[in-house]
Amino acid sequence: MTAGANKPVIVLVHPQLGQNIGKAARAMLNFGLTEMRLVKPRDGWPNPDAGPAASGADIVLEQAAVFETVEDAITDCNQVFASTVRRRDLVMPVLGPDEMAERITNAPGKSAILFGRERSGLETEEVALANAIVTVPINPEFASLNLAQAVILLAYEWSKRRDLAQPTSKETEPTAPHGELEGLIGQLNGELEAKGYFHPPSRTKATKNTLRTIFTKACWSSREVKAVRGIIRALVGAPRRR
Repeated sequence: MTAGANKPVIVLVHPQLGQNIGKAARAMLNFGLTEMRLVKPRDGWPNPDAGPAASGADIVLEQAAVFETVEDAITDCNQVFASTVRRRDLVMPVLGPDEMAERITNAPGKSAILFGRERSGLETEEVALANAIVTVPINPEFASLNLAQAVILLAYEWSKRRDLAQPTSKETEPTAPHGELEGLIGQLNGELEAKGYFHPPSRTKATKNTLRTIFTKACWSSREVKAVRGIIRALVGAPRRR
């Protein structure tokens, strides 16, 4: 399935600050989400504070749709998730972010994730409109996420199942031939012996084996072996004139 399929709609219910809307838009676009719906934002819409906070996620703000009620905002959605803490006053499924992402990915039709007010979150009546609650595992002694943080956590979990571009990783260098590594170990042991490092003599073999494992398990490249051998020569040689 491609990244364009089953993108959840992000619904911000009565958001208070334009800056927070902009930051949420930035979080969305980081992970390939573009459809934002606003339910009766406190300061109206559009909001001049949203653009700078979005840091270039203008496409999300430009396409944002405004609704009077949560019911209107989710009328075309087949499944709805309410981002909130576990509600004892409602008997409904409570999911983690991973299970929510699986359901969004595998279910046909449109999905929505509801996020509540910055100060008070979602009201009970709003949560009741959802099919399930989604709760992020969080420190119970400091359960304080701002709006953008909550959006980015759930958007990221969804993105892990999509075909989003991954950061380019540096090509791994091949491991140095064994002979080069032996040359490094021999050089190091020789210099350490000259300094009287191996003491007591009865521990010499064990100490050398420990040093060998330090170098062999690291899978160093030829370039790295040469660099370390150069360091050893510099440490035991006479200082260079400047």
